[in-house]
Amino acid sequence: GGGKKGGGGGGMGKDCFNCGGDHLARECPDGPRKGGGKGGSKGGSKGDNGSGGGGGGGSAQPRPSTTGTTLQKTLEQMEGRGYPSYKDLMGGAWDMEDCGGCQVFFDRVQGDPYAPPSWVRVRLPASTAGFPTEYVSESRTRNVALCDFVTRVLADMLRGGTGTDWTQTVSGEGWGGSKGGDINVDAPGQYVIPRTSIVITPEFAEARLTLSLPARGRSVEGYRAAQIIGGLMDVVKKSMHFSALKKDALRSHILSVEDQEAARAQLAELGLVAFVADGSILPRKSGVDERPMTTKDDPNLVTFESPESLRAELEVPNRGTISGMGIRKGITMIVGGGFHGKSTILQALQVGIYNKVDGDGREFVVCDPSAVKIRSEDGRWVACADISPFINNLPFSRDTTAFSTKDASGSTSQAANIIEALELGAKALFIDEDTCATNFMIRDAPMVELVAPEKEPITPFIKRVKPLFEDLGVSTIMVIGGSGDFFPVADTVVCMERYRATDVTERAHAIARQHGRVVPEPVPFAALTPRRVLLKDGLAADYKVSAKSLRCISYGNTEIELTYVEQLVEIGQAKAVMDA
Repeated sequence: GGGKKGGGGGGMGKDCFNCGGDHLARECPDGPRKGGGKGGSKGGSKGDNGSGGGGGGGSAQPRPSTTGTTLQKTLEQMEGRGYPSYKDLMGGAWDMEDCGGCQVFFDRVQGDPYAPPSWVRVRLPASTAGFPTEYVSESRTRNVALCDFVTRVLADMLRGGTGTDWTQTVSGEGWGGSKGGDINVDAPGQYVIPRTSIVITPEFAEARLTLSLPARGRSVEGYRAAQIIGGLMDVVKKSMHFSALKKDALRSHILSVEDQEAARAQLAELGLVAFVADGSILPRKSGVDERPMTTKDDPNLVTFESPESLRAELEVPNRGTISGMGIRKGITMIVGGGFHGKSTILQALQVGIYNKVDGDGREFVVCDPSAVKIRSEDGRWVACADISPFINNLPFSRDTTAFSTKDASGSTSQAANIIEALELGAKALFIDEDTCATNFMIRDAPMVELVAPEKEPITPFIKRVKPLFEDLGVSTIMVIGGSGDFFPVADTVVCMERYRATDVTERAHAIARQHGRVVPEPVPFAALTPRRVLLKDGLAADYKVSAKSLRCISYGNTEIELTYVEQLVEIGQAKAVMDA
């Protein structure tokens, strides 16, 4: 068959698909395979009557160690049948003999080779998986961390950890050629979040994957499917058996996540809304690479260090005392020149709702778990939102207590985003002036003189930010680089200079007094009474629903844009929104 560099073949040369013997598949006493194997893409050619063509280069793929199970034999017997025959795989568990009680379930089988892939579950009894009870049952945090670690190992094994990259599909050979065959699981990034790709309970451990069942034209490739299932079993043995994992790495991963969760849980009782640990690495490699920047990427890399006046300490169960900058409840401004790290620290804070992998650099950059990043979002859809705390007296007496539009402006979209966050119980808001509507944030004296307040429907955020905290207990952390109007209302002002933080609160207040800046007359913020109810009928899609990227959901004939929901970090979250 084709080697790795040759593109992979359908047959395995002189390793018989049927029995593994040292003879061609067509010579097997158990019966010939119908149809030829697929040769490698470089130099390979189609074999005849069951033999694989020669590969175009590279070493041959290792044979899966699991063969001859009932499921694999059933797949081999399907060879050459119509593709819908795969539907027979559904309906119950397939026991994988000699695999420690492992079972395979086909929950959904694709209707044709070009349809979305099939859904497969692989389940191991707890006695075979062997995960310690302290990791599985002691706390939800430990269980989530365990499942995350196993998912990462599973993804690595699928991508070549067993000697074969099972995530690669066969394609590009025309309608009648081989296609499909790839196994996939959503590979985690830098974040440790609850997922359903791996589920581990006191009774079993289960992996949930997608499998593009292989085909030649629209006919079943049963022998290749049997080989793929064997490869999947090898992957499971090296990723879902505790005995196969690196014990120290697993324990370190779990304890790190446990400490991060404990740090976040302490914030409220300490009067903090966020915390940035000393030594944190805030910059990322790039805008599309969430891994931490290193000195190889930039020799000027600066790790974070707290100003002494803002220093706080957290006690976590495994690492002990962690020192860093505590951001107190209230109104915090982050100021500084361009490219000095203002937005970098805010971006780290806004994902402080998540735990991260050990070594990320932001493990102990944590915030209130209800915190929401707010921005303007021109063109967004708004439905029945009460934006009257910020916008009223619109022309033609348009109602803003149940405001709806298919094309919101910058100010109305930002108002709606705040109101929606408050309805969901947010106790902290993150705001970067670079992504805000200027007329929503402030109105300076010359503009007030030119356009009288009674003619302006917008109550600027500067008049609402103090009542938001005093009346509703909602803190705000703002990056502001272009206006000192917020100095009088800020409880804390942090200046970023060359990525180093300093506390400039007293100086900012003095400058505000010097320039006659005073706290605007506050406008009380009444308690919200959410009245909007989602109607299931209103959410029904008019066609298929899919989420092929983190930034967009195709919902029937409508596209739901997620680009500005900046706290989404994995495509699995978009899929969860889609399925909801």
